[in-house]
Amino acid sequence: MYKVAVLGDKDTVMGFTALGIDVFPVYDADEVKKSIHRLVEEGYAIIYITEQCSLLAKDTVAKYKDNELPAIIVIPGITGSMGIGMNEVRESAKRAIGADVLFGDD
Repeated sequence: MYKVAVLGDKDTVMGFTALGIDVFPVYDADEVKKSIHRLVEEGYAIIYITEQCSLLAKDTVAKYKDNELPAIIVIPGITGSMGIGMNEVRESAKRAIGADVLFGDD
């Protein structure tokens, strides 16, 4: 069975425990990067990461972006959406389809 994790600030991630998702509160860029690498090594198939944390580890997230597994999915944090997650979905759709079907071509 595949494992699912969520990385982010404690206030955002703790609610995911009720869903049976493994939570990893992280507090700085080094911790975010090390946690992502560790979760990949441990075979996590889906890693949710808050937008704030994804900004701290852009290079690490980009390293796994085109891999089949793990799927790294950017989600809003407790302070609300910064639009990063939706932009990621948009870019993935553009790469897969060749056109921006969500918002039209720029």
